Formats: sequence, structure tokens, C-alpha cells
Amino acid sequence: MRQPGDTDGATPAGSRSQQPGPVEAVARHLNVGTFRFWFIGERWEWSDEVARMHGYEPGSVEPTTRLLLSHKHPDDRAHVQEVLDFALQSAESFSSRHRFIDTAGNVHDAIVVADRMHDDSGAVVGTAGYYIDLTNTFDETRQEVLDEALPDLFESRAAIEQAKGVLMFVYRVSAEQAFRVLQWRSQETNVKLRALARQLLAEVTTLDGATTTLQSQFDHLLLTVHERISAESTG
Repeated sequence: MRQPGDTDGATPAGSRSQQPGPVEAVARHLNVGTFRFWFIGERWEWSDEVARMHGYEPGSVEPTTRLLLSHKHPDDRAHVQEVLDFALQSAESFSSRHRFIDTAGNVHDAIVVADRMHDDSGAVVGTAGYYIDLTNTFDETRQEVLDEALPDLFESRAAIEQAKGVLMFVYRVSAEQAFRVLQWRSQETNVKLRALARQLLAEVTTLDGATTTLQSQFDHLLLTVHERISAESTG
């Protein structure tokens, strides 16, 4: 199951065996639904699963920002509003852990994990991702999955952000331009973006920053890092 608007590039090919990613592992044991959010017009799209989480029959309601916020737990509503405001102002994706209340009054504990959506020109037009409903997940098997998979969700995003920072420093580019470079390498090499970012961070510390050839060293690292990613880490 790939995330809507996924920017991790194509599925690893041929010799790279596919392993389930953290989202896929969680989805097997939890109630998971997808969403899309377009910045212009603040337009939302919920999957049937997300609609049901909130207590609605699929297609019976049009999701809006106002409706979304009306379901948030009173203690978490301000936080979610801040997250949305940030996404709109910065054209960035967002992730959040918060509670929402369905139409029957039941409280749900959820994690929202998202990434940016791009149009054909590469411009960021919104964000898309997953609602992961953690409610009623206290049996031993599900808790084990959560303990193993959920930290990886956030670590993957952190690795991509850190790798962007490295490219911004070395090439003196913007965050958006740095992300496009990573995205290009991911698509060109047929390697998941998160795996590429992690390997890049692991190897960048081996460069000799004291020499004048730092950028050429980094150029080589950027263009060859995918060759040293194990099949197990590409899921």
C-alpha cells in the first residue's frame, strides 16, 4: 500500500526484494485510511476508512477544514489548527498525534502521517497520507507492531529532512530544490527516498570536510550512494 502522493520514486526493481515498510506493517493490524488535502481552496478528500472513523457512511459528507476541526478533541484542537496553518503557510506536509471524536461521541487516538503532493511541474499543491487509528490496539500482537513500526515512520521523515539540510549546505540551494535533487536520485536509481536519505546521512560523515574538494566528494557520494543500500532497507 503506497501513500497517496508518494514521492519515494518507483518500486525497487529486479534484484531488490521488496520488504513491507512501516506504514504497510501498521496497516495490517490497525484501522488505517488515506486522505488528500489541496492547499488552494483547502479541499479535502477522505477514503472510506477515514469517513467511517469519524462516524460517517462513505460519500455521505463532504470533508472540510471546519468539519475536520469540529471533530478534534477540545484539548487537541488548537494544536491541529496550528499544524494546518503551518502547512498552508509553508507549503509543507504535516504529521500529528492527536485525538478526535466521532459522531457517536467515541474518542479516537490517531496519528496522521503525510507527505507533499506535486503537480506535473513539480510545484507543491497539497499534502496526502494516512490516518492511523490507534484506538483499541491493546492486544499484545498489535502493541508489538506499534512499538516496532511507528518510530520508523517518524525516523524516515526525519532522515529525509536531514538529508535535505545537507544538500542545502553543500549546494547552497533552497529546501524545495534540495528535495527535488533527492527525489531525482530516488527516481533515477529506483530506490526508495527514505532509504536513499538514510544511507546518504550514514556516509556523509566519512567525507573530509577540511579539504577544498568537499563538493566533488559529495557529488560522487550522491551519485553512488544507492549502490550501497541493502535490499532489506529498501522496504
